[in-house]
Amino acid sequence: MTDLLTERRDEVLVVTIDRPHVRNAVNGAVAEGIAAALDELDGDDDLRVGVITGSGGFFSAGMDLKAFREGEQPHVDGRGFAGIVERPADKPLIAAIEGFAVAGGLEVALACDLIVAATGARLGVPEVKRGLVAAGGALLRLPARLPRAVVMELALTGEPMLAERAAELGLVNRLTEPGEALGEAVRLARAIAANAPLAVAATKAILDAAPSWPADEAWARQRDVVAPVFASEDAQEGARAFGEKRPPVWRGR
Repeated sequence: MTDLLTERRDEVLVVTIDRPHVRNAVNGAVAEGIAAALDELDGDDDLRVGVITGSGGFFSAGMDLKAFREGEQPHVDGRGFAGIVERPADKPLIAAIEGFAVAGGLEVALACDLIVAATGARLGVPEVKRGLVAAGGALLRLPARLPRAVVMELALTGEPMLAERAAELGLVNRLTEPGEALGEAVRLARAIAANAPLAVAATKAILDAAPSWPADEAWARQRDVVAPVFASEDAQEGARAFGEKRPPVWRGR
């Protein structure tokens, strides 16, 4: 597939939208490719974390409007736009942004758990400028990650925000110099991958689900998720390795 590249870097799967001639706009092939890459990530125990980025010095301009006008739908059943926004991976995902992530491009990044961005990169949802609505998750996810007034301005004006401002507000985890976002994202991914896979999976599952749990059920639901982790071989290995002052050897069981 020429529109999307995947590369394994040890326990990290790097997924690159490779359509720089159209600013990495998402077409059907990209959507299918991202969905397949997420299936690979979740289905392979040797892979722990995914990184999504774009080629040519920018992340993505969102939906390929030319393909859209011609009737192409860059959606995948069960995963939504770009093969990710409605159902991301179960394993952690990091977006590595250079240049810009706008419209559906930002929505792909927002479907990830963490964002690394180069200084000067622009993040925005300009759909209202094109007679469209940011229906790929931005209006659902941004209110949980940014102050309401900031979200309103972004969404209603369609004007972008610099990565530096997004970092100040907590939307971007790490800033880098231009050209270094992918390298920093892979370093962050490896820091996650070094941890116990069962513990990482349970931690992510709780963080994702807890906002929708009724307050009077939250502790019980959390116990259901963490009980198998505390009873796992990896939990015993973590304790042994700490006592023996050596790196743990995780087995995922």
